[in-house]
Amino acid sequence: MISEKMKGLVRNNSVIRQMFEEGQRLSEEFGPENVYDFSLGNPNVPPPDRVREKAVKLLEEEDACSLHGYMNNAGFPEVRSKIAENLNRRFGTAFHSGNIMMSVGAASAINCALKAILNPGDEVITFAPFFVEYRNYVNNYDGVLVTVEPDPGSFQPRLSDFEAKISAKTKAVIINNPNNPTGVIYREETIKSIAEILTRKMRELNTEIFIISDEPYRELVYTDTKVPFITKYYPNTMVCYSFSKSMSLPGERIGYLIVPDEAADAEELFAAATIANRVLGSVNAPSLFQKVVAECLEEKADISFYGKNRDTVYEALKNYGFDCVLPEGAFYLFVKSPVPDEKEFVSECKKERILLVPGSSFDCPGYVRLAYCVSHETILRSLPGFKRVAEHYGLKGSGV
Repeated sequence: MISEKMKGLVRNNSVIRQMFEEGQRLSEEFGPENVYDFSLGNPNVPPPDRVREKAVKLLEEEDACSLHGYMNNAGFPEVRSKIAENLNRRFGTAFHSGNIMMSVGAASAINCALKAILNPGDEVITFAPFFVEYRNYVNNYDGVLVTVEPDPGSFQPRLSDFEAKISAKTKAVIINNPNNPTGVIYREETIKSIAEILTRKMRELNTEIFIISDEPYRELVYTDTKVPFITKYYPNTMVCYSFSKSMSLPGERIGYLIVPDEAADAEELFAAATIANRVLGSVNAPSLFQKVVAECLEEKADISFYGKNRDTVYEALKNYGFDCVLPEGAFYLFVKSPVPDEKEFVSECKKERILLVPGSSFDCPGYVRLAYCVSHETILRSLPGFKRVAEHYGLKGSGV
């Protein structure tokens, strides 16, 4: 007999994963070239060559016992120092190894941060639309997720709604920048406003509220827009980073958590997150890829590939009459459903073997998410199907 909490998770298994598995089934039936799976944010760009070169070199030259053995739960000190130095050079921060905990991707970092600070009943605020797993992560520690509605035209957060939802139970705010699923970037003025609101509310409520900044898409930006480094604007910030997207290493599960010295009770907070890393079962981040990424911190996957995909699919869908916001970052397009029930739209697209994720999965019904981190050929082959769907709904664009 499984737990009551898990019964709910089993019943509501991630729609993203369900669509991904459906894509695999359809590929077996119709051939992978005839299925257009935009469900999962799985990078289609190979890692930089240097990543493989360093992995091979480490395997050939390092002592196997030390390379594959245990280390401090926070990770190898020399790796953490290199990451801190890289961040300081890029963002003008003053981090050291004691601020950096290596993690099993950003997801594990978020869970460690939440476990370190949440008591049952504590509230965590996030901005819709948001990554589907945030609700589960908060629920893991018997917290309550509180959602801030977006501006429907820009998908920027409604700051008045945000301030109104801060209460004495608020313990954290999760910010995902650039955003999954919209590709929107929260600019400096937005981050400053969030920081000012939180600072004022902390004084008013006599409490501590943390920002948990989820940043796996920080390097995936297609414009000159800068993604603010939030620790410079708000001291009670923990940054959760992953190399899954920037280096195309999602399966290696490697990332880190930053707890700056300026955060409230920083040493105790860092110790709690590190112990959470152990008691949650991760123990430590993968040893080999800790050392690999430390030698490749200036390397990035070729995002021009994603930029080309973005432009192709966005321009085509706009021409067919679909309504969508041009993403500035990440590799997702958030498309308004031509009918109120976006799940009906998802089903119609599935008839063309186009797999999309309903926006209700991101707490934003009436939209669908399209992950364009696929081959360019997949995008081109999918466009006639999108055009037929547009014609089915009577959309009027320049291409229909």
